[in-house]
Amino acid sequence: MNRTTLSLIAGATALAAVTGFAAVSAPDPGAAEQRTGAAATLPVERTGLLCPRPSTSDLAETTYTSFAPVTEGADDKGTAVLRAAAQQSAPDDDGTSEDGKDGENGAADEKDEGDEKGEKDAAKDDTAGKPVLQLQEPGKPVTAEADGADAPALVGTADGRFASGWTAQQTTEVAAGTGRGLQGVACSAADTQFWFPGASTDGSRTDYIHLTNPDDSAAVVDIELYGKDGELETTVGEGITVKPRSAEPVLLSTLTAEKQTDVTVHVVVRSGRVGAAVQALDDETGGDWLPASADPSGRLVLPGIPKDATAVRLVAFTPGDADVDLKVRLASPSGLITPAGNETLHVKGGMTAAFDLGDLTRGEAGSLVLTAPDGSVPVVAAVRVLRGEGGKQESAFIPAARPVETRATALDNTAEGTTLSVTAPEGDAEIKVTASAGTKGGTPQTKTYSIKSGTTQDIEAPVPAGLKGSYALTVETRAGGPVYASRTLASTEGGVPFFTVQPLPDDRGMVAVPDASENLSVLQR
Repeated sequence: MNRTTLSLIAGATALAAVTGFAAVSAPDPGAAEQRTGAAATLPVERTGLLCPRPSTSDLAETTYTSFAPVTEGADDKGTAVLRAAAQQSAPDDDGTSEDGKDGENGAADEKDEGDEKGEKDAAKDDTAGKPVLQLQEPGKPVTAEADGADAPALVGTADGRFASGWTAQQTTEVAAGTGRGLQGVACSAADTQFWFPGASTDGSRTDYIHLTNPDDSAAVVDIELYGKDGELETTVGEGITVKPRSAEPVLLSTLTAEKQTDVTVHVVVRSGRVGAAVQALDDETGGDWLPASADPSGRLVLPGIPKDATAVRLVAFTPGDADVDLKVRLASPSGLITPAGNETLHVKGGMTAAFDLGDLTRGEAGSLVLTAPDGSVPVVAAVRVLRGEGGKQESAFIPAARPVETRATALDNTAEGTTLSVTAPEGDAEIKVTASAGTKGGTPQTKTYSIKSGTTQDIEAPVPAGLKGSYALTVETRAGGPVYASRTLASTEGGVPFFTVQPLPDDRGMVAVPDASENLSVLQR
C-alpha cells in the first residue's frame, strides 16, 4: 500500500479506519535534522507484515526470518512480533465450508486430524495468535523453523525502533513431490488490489492464491482470472470470505473449468484488506512463490534473471481494451540490448500473452526492461525462469518490481549461494550494501558500488566478518537511479539446481512529513 502523509488529526482518523496501521505523534526533534525544503523525512512508527502458509507438503522444511535495520532518528523502544494466523476451517461433509462456499476453493488440508465438527472456528485453532518470531534488537536478524505442512501463515506488527524498514522472509525446501525445490517469499503488507501474471490452471500445475487477513473483521475478496482469450468464467471466484486474522489458500483450478497454461490473476478486495501471493507448483519443474507484479504501468523492470537460466518465459497482461506493442530490452553488464527476434511483443487488451525468450541472459547477469509506446498503455508482467536441464530443472518467478527508492532488505542469506543483482536502467547510480550481523554471530560489513546506466550487475556483496548463521543484505540508494534489485538463493540437491528469487522493493521505512509548527503527523506504512 502506498505510504501517505497527513498533517491533520481528521486525516489520521480516516486513515486508521482504512488501514488499521496509522500512528500519530509529534516529529522527533533529532530526526528533524533530515529536513529538506519544507518537509522532514522521518521513520515510520508502526507497520504490519503478512506471511502466507509455507507449504502443504509433509516434507517441507521452513525457515522464518525477521529483521529491522538500524535507523537514525527512530524511537529507542518498540516491538516486532510475528504470530501464527488462525487456520481456516475445513469443508463440511457435504463439500461446503462454514460460510457456504465450495470447499474445493483451497481450504482443504487446513483441518487437523481429530477436530470435531463443532470446533472448526478459526479462533479456536491451537496455533492462532502464538508468537513465532520476535526481534530483540535492530540490526540483528532472528529465525525460527517449522517442519511439515503445519507451518502456519503469520500476521505481524512492528512499532517504535523496529518499524522503519522491518522485513520478514520465509524460505522453504521441499525435498520431493510436486513443487520440490526451494521456495521463498518476502512477507508483504496488506492491500486491496493485486495482479499476478504467470499463474496457471493447467493440469501439470497446482497453483494456490494465498489470502491472509490481518484485521479483526472479515475481508471479502473477488478473484478474476484472465487467459489467452480474455476473462475466464469462474464459479466461486466472487465474494470469498477471509475470516479475521486468518489465512485462506484458494486453489485456482477449482475456480474455473478452463485449463490454461498462462493465466493472470487479479485480486480485488471488496471489504477490508489482505496480503496475497501465488504459490505455483509444477509436477516436473518444482515450484516457487509468484509475488504480485508492480502496479500496471507503461514501463516495467524485471530485475535479476539468473545468468545460467536455461529458459525464460515472459507473461504479460494489459487491463482494458487497448492493445500494446511492448518494446523489449535486456539490461546486461555492458548496457541495454535488444534480444534478437523479440524486439517487440504484441499484447492484446484484456488477454494474457506469453512469450518464450529462451536462454535470454546467455551466461551474463540480466534484467528485462519493457516499455509501451509513450507509456500510454499500462501493463503487468512476470517471467518464469528455469535452471538445469532435462529432468533436473527447477523453476522460479520474477515479477515486475518497484524501485529501491531509499532502502530495501533481503533476508536468509548465506556465505555461499547468495547472488545480489542490481540494475539501473535509466541513469548511473551509487548504492551502499550492508551485511548485517549473523543470526548466530558475526560483525556487519558495508561496501559501496557504482552501477552504470542501462546495466545489470551481479555484485560481490559483503559478508559479515566471522559469520555464523544467516544474515540480512540491505541496499540503499545513495545517488542517481532509479535502482532495481533482486536476490537469488541457490543450492544443489541430488543434481537439481534448487533456487528462489525475490525482488527487493523499497521498505517504505521513511516518510516525508510537512514542516509545520506543533504539527501532528500521521506516519504509516
